[in-house]
Amino acid sequence: MHRLSTVLCTSGLAAEARIARAAGFPVVIGAGDRERTAALVESAVKGANCLMSFGIAGALSPELRAGDIIISAEVISDHGHWRADEWFQDRVADLAREIGAVRGAVLGASAILATEADKSRAWKETGALAVDLESAVVARIASEAGIPFLVARTIADTACRELPPAALIPLSGAGTPNLARVLGSVLRRPRQIGTLIGLARETRMALLALAGPARALRGLIAAA
Repeated sequence: MHRLSTVLCTSGLAAEARIARAAGFPVVIGAGDRERTAALVESAVKGANCLMSFGIAGALSPELRAGDIIISAEVISDHGHWRADEWFQDRVADLAREIGAVRGAVLGASAILATEADKSRAWKETGALAVDLESAVVARIASEAGIPFLVARTIADTACRELPPAALIPLSGAGTPNLARVLGSVLRRPRQIGTLIGLARETRMALLALAGPARALRGLIAAA
């Protein structure tokens, strides 16, 4: 049986990290950069006995809506397929039922899936419910360290949401938007403003929905 007293969260956004810290978790911020994320997690994994990929995600399943909660201990990527042991899977299933989350595999992508066609293709090829940029790194390092991993994500962009160019600009190293570059993109392509407003609304919904799972996960760990 695993003891989960020290769980290290990995997030891409500073806003996600603030929610995890408020629930009492230590966090590293990868800012959407796979190599940076891996380096940060590898440097901190010795002090953890569970790794968690925490934050918002894009939906692959067309049934998911903004703010829906995904809990998973299974990650698929181009480089591997990781699944926690059965005892931990049972704990994850219990948690999903307690907080009304959807349980299923998550795709750890190497790049943002920006179009409806990209998301549909990934959904059909992998069966994963959602996609993010951190979970494959977390699952791989946890498996190499011989400790369990968990994915706790809420849906921001739905499967039919096309991401505009400004949403694809890399984050700063602190996990915050590069506002100057975002503004420049909007000035060059003003027709994306409506889509950006919709995406911002969905992202706020997803971030607000993260607080509940974070508190529930803290309770799970305290009881473990």
